[in-house]
Amino acid sequence: MAPGVRAPEPPPPLGAVHAAMPPPPGAASSGEQDAALIRASLAVVEPQVEEVAVYFYAILFARYPAVRELFPANMDVQRDRLLRALLRIVELVDDPESLTRFCSHLGRDHRKFGTQNAHYPAVGECLLETLSRFAGPAWTPEIAGAWERAYGAVADTMMRAAEQDAQHSPAAWNAQVIGHVRHQSGIAEITVQPDQPYPYTAGQYLSLESPWWPREWRHYSPAHAPRADSALTFHIRAVRGGRVSQALVDHTAVGDWLRIGPPQGDMAIDPASRDDLLCVAGGTGLAPIRALIEEVARQGISHRRSVDLFVGARTAEELYGLDDMLRMSQRHPWLTVRAAVSEQNIVGRTGSLPQVLAEFGPWDRHEAYLSGPQQMISAAADVLLRRGLSPRKLHYDPWGAPALASSMRRALAQEEDDQL
Repeated sequence: MAPGVRAPEPPPPLGAVHAAMPPPPGAASSGEQDAALIRASLAVVEPQVEEVAVYFYAILFARYPAVRELFPANMDVQRDRLLRALLRIVELVDDPESLTRFCSHLGRDHRKFGTQNAHYPAVGECLLETLSRFAGPAWTPEIAGAWERAYGAVADTMMRAAEQDAQHSPAAWNAQVIGHVRHQSGIAEITVQPDQPYPYTAGQYLSLESPWWPREWRHYSPAHAPRADSALTFHIRAVRGGRVSQALVDHTAVGDWLRIGPPQGDMAIDPASRDDLLCVAGGTGLAPIRALIEEVARQGISHRRSVDLFVGARTAEELYGLDDMLRMSQRHPWLTVRAAVSEQNIVGRTGSLPQVLAEFGPWDRHEAYLSGPQQMISAAADVLLRRGLSPRKLHYDPWGAPALASSMRRALAQEEDDQL
C-alpha cells in the first residue's frame, strides 16, 4: 500500500466494535465456541472463495475509493493472498500463540503498503458483509459476533505490532542491485545492498517490489545466512506469466533500485534442539534451506548436528544449486546431499521428492524443514507424519502450503491423545 494516501474515516458499524476492542487472540472471549462458529461459517463460503475475494475488494474500493491506490493495478495475486491469510487465521483461531505471531508478522509487513489504523475498520466492515452475503441463511447473529470478536482481536494485534515496529525499523528498505548473474536454468542470482542494516534470521523470507510493477510484491528467501554487510542474494526463476519474476530476471541490472519488505516466517533453526536435521527442497525452495545449512555450519562443533538434504526437480537441468551443496558436503562431513528428479531417468534416484524420501529414514527423531512448491510440501509432510514425525518438529512456510495446517492439526491432536 502506498504512503501518502489519506485513510478513510472509520465506518460506524465496526467503529463501535473496534472501540470496545476485546483482548488480543487467546483471551477468554474468543474461545472454543467462537472458533467452531468461525470454522463452520467458512466451510459454507469456501466453495465460493474466488467470488468472495472479488466481491470483498469491489465493495471496499466502492465505499473507500482512496484505498484503491494502495493496491496493485492487477489484483489476481492480491486476492489469492487475502484468501491465504483468511484461511491461515481461521486455522489458528484457537491457537493463541501462533495466531498472535502470524498476525504480528502481518501487521509489520503491512506497513510497507502505507496501511493506517483507520483502514482496519473499513476492511472489517467489508469483510463481514461479504461473509454474510455468501453464507446466506447460515449467517446468524452468533456467527456475526464470533467474526467481529475475532477480527477485532486480529486487527488490534496487527496495529500494535506495526506501531512497535515503527519505533525502530523502516516500513520498507531501498536496496540497490550490486550483482545480477543469469544461469542457464532460467534462474537469476540477484544480489542487493539495502540502504540500512537489514536484520533477519536464516530461513526467513521477505517481499520484493520492482520499479516496473509498482505495488506488486513477491516473496523470496535470501539464499544464505545473514552477512555482516547486510547484502542479500536471491535465486529467482522467471515464472511463465509472472510479471514480477520476469522483470527481475530479464530486465534488472546492476545499479537498479528495488524495495524490500520486512523479514517474515518462523522456519528457523531451534538453538535449544539437538535433533539432527532433515531438509527437503524443491526448485528454488533450496534458497532458505541453504541459508539454514549455512547457519548450522556457523554454530560451531559444540552445537553440531547431522543434516540430510534432499534436493528435487522435474529434470536434471532444473536441479539448480546442487553442485554448490555437493561441494559444501565435501567440506562438512555432517552434511549428506541426495538428489532426485521426477520426469527423467538419470543415474541416481528417480521419482518425486516424497517418493524418494520414503525410501530413507527413519526420520521420527529429526527436525524437518520443507521448502518448495505447495504440492511437494504437502506430500512430503504427509509421508513424514505417517512415518511418525511429530508435527511439532515439522517446519515449513505456511504461505506456501496453507492447506497443510489442517493435517498438522489432526496429527498434533492425535499425538496429544496418545500421550494421555
